[in-house]
Amino acid sequence: DGEVHINELKSGNVEMFWNPTSEVRRQRLKRHIVLFEEQTDFESERLWQHVTSAINKGDQHKATQEKFVLEEEQRNAARERRENGTEWKPLLFQHDTATNEWHYKYQDLRPWDPLNDIAQFEKDGILQTMERHLSTRMPNHKTTCINNQITRHKRSAKDCRRRKTSDQPSNHSQNTESSCSTPESVQELSDDDGKYLWFESLCAQCGKEMNHLKEIHSAVLSLQRAQQDIHR
Repeated sequence: DGEVHINELKSGNVEMFWNPTSEVRRQRLKRHIVLFEEQTDFESERLWQHVTSAINKGDQHKATQEKFVLEEEQRNAARERRENGTEWKPLLFQHDTATNEWHYKYQDLRPWDPLNDIAQFEKDGILQTMERHLSTRMPNHKTTCINNQITRHKRSAKDCRRRKTSDQPSNHSQNTESSCSTPESVQELSDDDGKYLWFESLCAQCGKEMNHLKEIHSAVLSLQRAQQDIHR
């Protein structure tokens, strides 16, 4: 977001190539990084801190020395793994033997959905997308729980209607009808509040995850309102 110049070596002329306006600077993406004290030993900023410091000071000799120290440590660690027969297992990348390339394990290549996707964030090195509504890509565990709930509601409604239309004596019929409760309609769960009420009746694991999602959703809405206030 700064000025870029073209220097013509033969003539010595300097020409402005790029001079972003204040509007362009305001539209740039915000940079979010993990706090230095929270970074692990192998994260780039912490791992290369001495090399970076030397470069910023203009000490190329010191930067080269620090870089050599890091590379030697990596070579020694690889040598020890070979001698001990220890296999290196990356946490975030997997190797494609067909192309001999490394790929990020948790890549999400689907197009961004501005109506449903709120923000993308990183946690423990894993990129995740915060969504407004329940994703169609939900885990099988959640899908199974939802389907089981729907099946039980439908079966309960069918049994209740069958008992209501039976030829039992009037007193028994009244008792049977009073014991039947009309299941909640799935169509009534189209709004967000209905979704949350519906999912609160699921298993404990799903309920816990949905409560966590509601907290995140509320926090995002609060941030959005604050941004709107700031713009006004």
